[in-house]
Amino acid sequence: MSSVCDLSATQLVNAYGKGDLSPVDAVCAVLDRIKLLDGQLNAFCAVDEEGAVEAALASEKRWHKRMSLSPLDGIPVSVKDLVTAKGMPTRYGSRAIRPGSTSDVDAPPVKLLRQAGAIIFGKTTTSEFGNKIVTENPLTGITRNPWNPARSSGGSSGGSAVAIATGMGPLALATDGGGSIRIPSAWCGVFGFKPSFKRVPSGGGDLFGLSNIGPIGRTVGDVARMMTALTKPCSSDWELVPPDGRDYETGLDDGLKDLRIAVSMDLGIVSVRDDIVSQVRDAVKLFDSLGARVETIDVPPLRSYLQEQIHSIQWMVRLAQLVRDLPDDQQELLDPDTLALARLGEGVPTAVLMNALALRHQLAWQMHSFFDSYDLLVTPTFHVAPPDVPGLPAELQTAPPMTSWCNQTMQPAASIPCGFTTDGLPVGLQIIGGRFSDALVLRAARAFEMARGQFPVPAITELSSGDRA
Repeated sequence: MSSVCDLSATQLVNAYGKGDLSPVDAVCAVLDRIKLLDGQLNAFCAVDEEGAVEAALASEKRWHKRMSLSPLDGIPVSVKDLVTAKGMPTRYGSRAIRPGSTSDVDAPPVKLLRQAGAIIFGKTTTSEFGNKIVTENPLTGITRNPWNPARSSGGSSGGSAVAIATGMGPLALATDGGGSIRIPSAWCGVFGFKPSFKRVPSGGGDLFGLSNIGPIGRTVGDVARMMTALTKPCSSDWELVPPDGRDYETGLDDGLKDLRIAVSMDLGIVSVRDDIVSQVRDAVKLFDSLGARVETIDVPPLRSYLQEQIHSIQWMVRLAQLVRDLPDDQQELLDPDTLALARLGEGVPTAVLMNALALRHQLAWQMHSFFDSYDLLVTPTFHVAPPDVPGLPAELQTAPPMTSWCNQTMQPAASIPCGFTTDGLPVGLQIIGGRFSDALVLRAARAFEMARGQFPVPAITELSSGDRA
């Protein structure tokens, strides 16, 4: 039998129903694996063992009585350290946030997961305030790639992606303000989904409507199941898209026949590494073989996107707004990169900001019209392989070109692994839909996943062969 940690959430629930496993088995196996692997990878900044076991025992009793709360009851779920979870610290990856204080409330998505019976067991690492596409900061250090620990895991949801890739939990709750779910998912070889903006509640306001909350998992089915739990009514988020009561697993296997899929290797805005292009081209052949109508296209509305710095300007101002109310002694504790970017944000003229917002509005209209002609757009998730740690090369310090524009236009987008670079690191395939076509993006990802077959797991997980089975 496979290790418990290697089972998907769907497989775990099936085992619970048959009495072959219990939530206590799953939680203890995950906790054991964290103890074994996380010292090398640094995916977690807090773990609540006592609370997790207590919740698992409660779930076990429900399963014995055949009174499970949902198809997520008893499933271990980690939470990124930008999202509050009751009883655990939330420090946003920053030394500037005082240590020792635990959250006394759950953020809306965490509350929904607990209502579904999911077991919230730990907080995963992030770059400070989610500011970088690598996960490293002065508070928690470097989160390393499980395929090659000398490389970055990606960010800012690097801890979440590493946890999923190595079996330190089957599902993770993460955030994406410019690619922070999709980039680490691509670099770590897992499936990450950024929903349409406010499809999932967050509670807190986002000044520019950039940040999204979404799931990371090993399978599309697991992520779809988590989306069903996350898209319930929530009175504490006035911006929330009215829930439609959808079960995201329904229709997931309907396939791709006659879907109109546009393909672009570079979106006309960036040079993509040859071995990444090769893997994405092979992936696109699968879409064609599954009956989709595939067309390679250019995307003219995006040509001026990076040149005009639409995302970067808003992000700098957003960061300045987060930082300005911190006392001077706390600002001195910030990651120097965070503080420098916040200072730039303070100096952005009103006219420059308003121009960026006007261009964003124009871009959103153009991409909305683009999806009148196509059902989906497929691209590489990122244009290069993960960099060495520590640090971030200068050329990668601007807005992520392939991912951040989807945050501007509030569209759903997923990253699914589609192969490896020549140096053995995962490559991500990005699947993008028109706004609110979340279910269609998941359906396409599922079709690709089924045609591709199971993606390998990193060799580092072999060290965990002694955990519970």
